[in-house]
Amino acid sequence: MSGRLLRGASTTLTLGGVGIAGYLTYVHYAGLHPVCGISHGCETVQTSSYAYLAGIPVALLGLFTYVLILITLRRQGDNALFTGYVLTLVGFGFSLYLTYREVFTIHAICSWCVSSAIVFMLLAVVQTIRVLGASRLGRSPAAQIA
Repeated sequence: MSGRLLRGASTTLTLGGVGIAGYLTYVHYAGLHPVCGISHGCETVQTSSYAYLAGIPVALLGLFTYVLILITLRRQGDNALFTGYVLTLVGFGFSLYLTYREVFTIHAICSWCVSSAIVFMLLAVVQTIRVLGASRLGRSPAAQIA
């Protein structure tokens, strides 16, 4: 798979994530109830204590992370690739944690949150392929942290 195609896939996924997190951020600050599909647990999740980290809405943190990833995708070079990769892995890991909390602590599922977790998972796969491709070309982003 070409680097251009992988970057395009990453950009498309990230824009989807911006849309999801942007909607949830808007709903939060507008004081609205999120439209919830088949799961019917969005409001429960969005109003739980796990919807905040250090007083900041998790949706806003997600939006910020997606925007930062998008910025790294618009830039060239190994530093941008590595930074985007790390941000993606952090977002994916945090999404896994939040999904765990939805299922085992809150006992409600937010379809928007699950959608974002899926976007982060797919983004992690594509970004991993991009990083591995760069390392095969002798441009190892992992060397950036050394």
